[in-house]
Amino acid sequence: DREIVTLIGSNGAGKTSTLNGIVNLVRSSGRVSFLNDDISRSQTHQIVRRGLALVPEGRRVFTNLTIEENLRMGAYNNLAGYARLRDRMYALFPRLKERRHQMAGTMSGGEQQMLAIARALMSRPRLLLLDEPSLGLAPLVVKQIFQILRELTAQGMTLFLVEQNARHALNLSDRAYVMVNGQIRLSGSGL
Repeated sequence: DREIVTLIGSNGAGKTSTLNGIVNLVRSSGRVSFLNDDISRSQTHQIVRRGLALVPEGRRVFTNLTIEENLRMGAYNNLAGYARLRDRMYALFPRLKERRHQMAGTMSGGEQQMLAIARALMSRPRLLLLDEPSLGLAPLVVKQIFQILRELTAQGMTLFLVEQNARHALNLSDRAYVMVNGQIRLSGSGL
């Protein structure tokens, strides 16, 4: 079943480190298993090929590239299906289609977040990891982002969401965990 799992906690609790450890951006002594395979020692690009994609905190789009070029970067491991995937992203994010030739660095924060999500989806992940997708965004944009996340799960995507905005995250989640000082202290269903 497709679902949304949320990890919430205060700044410094270890949420981002957890995500970075999953995709092996930081080394850890722990073990990560995905679809019954140990990916703990895999390189990040191998993890992406296995079906995990990370939307990092702070968006980290390629500011000197256009929206279209950013999407192409996300599809580096699947260029054969690029046009179909790009058109799917434009259907999901119509604003990106309108501005597809615009430099990503000139976009608003909300538009950059949409682009970061679309770029990650271009790798055709089975599991999408999102780190603070609402950070620094206006309330209306946060509502749009969370609606898109709902649509993704309705289309069969599984999400692992790290978020400080507990109310929005818990309303969206099937399961949730609370992290305090690097340890899970509470768990349960979403609201």
